[in-house]
Amino acid sequence: MSPKNTIYVKRKHNNNASVLSVPLNLTVLIQYSLFSVKAYSVQRSFRALKKIKTTTPNTEGFSYFSEMLKYFIFLFLAICSCKHGEITDVNISTGDKFYKEGEALLLKDQVDSYKMFQEAITYYKKSQDSSNISKSLIYQSIAQKYSGDINGAEITLVEALKMMKENDENLYSVYGTLGDLKYDQKEYSEATIWYDKALKSVQDEGGYRYNILNNMAAAAFRQKKYHVALQILENLDKQEIEDIILKYRIKENIEYVRWLSDNDYPAEDQILKLLQLKIESDDSWGMNASYAHLAEINQVKNPEQSLYYARQMLETAQKNKSPDDRLEAMSKIMLVGNSSQFKDLFKEYAKLSDSIQNSRNNYKTKFAYIKYNTKKKEFENQELQAENKIERLKTVIGVGVLSGMLIAGVFWYKRRKRRLEQEKKLEVKNTELKYSKNVHDVVANGLYHLMVDIENNSDLSRGKILNDLEKMYEESRDISHENLSESDFYERFGRMINSYSSAEQKVIPIKYSEEVWEDIPQSLKSELFYVIREILINMKKHSGAQLVILKFERDNHSLQITYTDNGKGIENLDTQKGSGIRNTENRIGALNGEIIFEQNPNGGLIIKITVPTDTYYV
Repeated sequence: MSPKNTIYVKRKHNNNASVLSVPLNLTVLIQYSLFSVKAYSVQRSFRALKKIKTTTPNTEGFSYFSEMLKYFIFLFLAICSCKHGEITDVNISTGDKFYKEGEALLLKDQVDSYKMFQEAITYYKKSQDSSNISKSLIYQSIAQKYSGDINGAEITLVEALKMMKENDENLYSVYGTLGDLKYDQKEYSEATIWYDKALKSVQDEGGYRYNILNNMAAAAFRQKKYHVALQILENLDKQEIEDIILKYRIKENIEYVRWLSDNDYPAEDQILKLLQLKIESDDSWGMNASYAHLAEINQVKNPEQSLYYARQMLETAQKNKSPDDRLEAMSKIMLVGNSSQFKDLFKEYAKLSDSIQNSRNNYKTKFAYIKYNTKKKEFENQELQAENKIERLKTVIGVGVLSGMLIAGVFWYKRRKRRLEQEKKLEVKNTELKYSKNVHDVVANGLYHLMVDIENNSDLSRGKILNDLEKMYEESRDISHENLSESDFYERFGRMINSYSSAEQKVIPIKYSEEVWEDIPQSLKSELFYVIREILINMKKHSGAQLVILKFERDNHSLQITYTDNGKGIENLDTQKGSGIRNTENRIGALNGEIIFEQNPNGGLIIKITVPTDTYYV
């Protein structure tokens, strides 16, 4: 698809003005919201990066001790000042080169673009050019957002804020993008706060402000504040908006929010008219949103029509290369589609979901490695700079003092470098282990649990399966959201246990009641959910047990869960512990708890888990 818009960013260096043309392909630019309420925040970020860059060399003062000393110092400083000015110009010029390369790559290769901006930051740091550093960081956050690294993008934007001065003209771009990131994480009240900051900072009275207001309306109706959302959108609709894509989006949002507040409202005819206008203007992302709205509106009253629109949405999402929209379209098809196609569609859904999460984790690792590699180079450069400084000082204060400083500086640097490298390797390793554990818990065990549930419950309803799929999908969208934050945890935990019970394998909970989970931190409940599910999955795969008993006992300070089965057990427990047992022991240890594996005297296995109920686990 050909680019829809071209953004022109004016940049000026050394009195030589240049205009950089960045083709803004909307297919890549933004994952257009299924509810067509999200603004082109990246476009806003692009246009914010227009501030003219200037560099003023630092000046130094000195005192006079004698006429000869004055002359010597003046000559020395004059030479150093010339060198400093030349080095500063070279650093900024080199940084600008990488900056332009990063802009050109942003829509093509986010990793290479991120790397170019990191190189630019390295050179800007040498000149203490905080303005250009903050702009480069904003671009890096855009690259991370493209790639699904939402938390990474947020951290980068906070870093950019630290580099920016009060009343910086780019502040609204950072605030607006932070609002979009909070929106993506479903933290709508937080998103509203950042959108409000962006509105107070933006100087433009047109498109930028309209997009921010549209996003604010989106956050409002996500919180079921339909009246607030409609008030914002209807005021926007009265404005003379030149951007027809934004104009159509606002009009459709009004119809959709009216329908949300009253399902009898006849929104379909007007949305169909807007869909035709989007088709004529080749707005494929807008078409995708319209199909999503129409599928939802017809889901109850006309399932066949809803299925048609859901399939149109899937086809459009494939053309747009939007995996998230494909997942949403599949979910809508499964709600109203033919049961004979459900199994194949479910397999495709699970495969795509797993692929998206792996891709996002891969991007996160690459971005982290670029940062790490840059830090390593900076330390190496610091070593070279220290050596050069020592060489200059040697001429002034003598070989003896200089030699001592050189030895001390090199020793300190190498020791610090070695320590930082060890800490960084440990940090990267811990991050990899954390992501691996989360993917195993949420995706792998989640899918296996669902398969067991379907196998053991032949009368399992499609609605229940879809609810489980939706829950698993929500948990896997952002791997940093690890806790099962729901009010019905007691029931969900119980359903999970019962789903492993079948005619051949009975799983019986004893003393299980709502009081078991009373006043227990959510993080602890979530971790125990994954631990017990892991034990039951291993039971299903390996034990051959016919009877499993889970006994729950609670006192004021601890919770004890005793697992007993009559299966094959584990011979030579002390020497035959596999990775699964060790991982479970490590997880309970992280909760300051205790887990004991014992042979059942009557045959089988006994596992005793005890954890303090006031544990705070991260």
